[in-house]
Amino acid sequence: MTWNKYKSTEAPAKKKIKHHESDIQKNCVRWFRFAYPQLIIFSIPNGGSRNVIEAVRLKDEGLLAGVSDLFMPKPNSKFAGLFIEMKAPGGKPTLSQVHFMEKMLSLGYECKICHSFDEFREVVDNYLTT
Repeated sequence: MTWNKYKSTEAPAKKKIKHHESDIQKNCVRWFRFAYPQLIIFSIPNGGSRNVIEAVRLKDEGLLAGVSDLFMPKPNSKFAGLFIEMKAPGGKPTLSQVHFMEKMLSLGYECKICHSFDEFREVVDNYLTT
């Protein structure tokens, strides 16, 4: 018997990438834009995989590790705006994300971590009524 007889001719199965955090974020943004059409929320696409040349270019353009996923440029009675870091259930922020949030808090911005749509909705509604 030869090795080729046992060798698979199929390409190895690709590992499925889970986009649970992305799915939650999409639902949150969709709800926000429906519930508060007069306000703005936008994403800050800071993650993802890139080739080295693209990563260097983006860093030179101002890409900053740890920046939160979403920003709402609406002051309330206590803060200048709201940064939201989206995490899948059980997810924890990276050290650079914690440092970013600490810096933004010191500059007068509110920063929250949300693990679900319900948590996001509560954070936004509370922020807007403060």
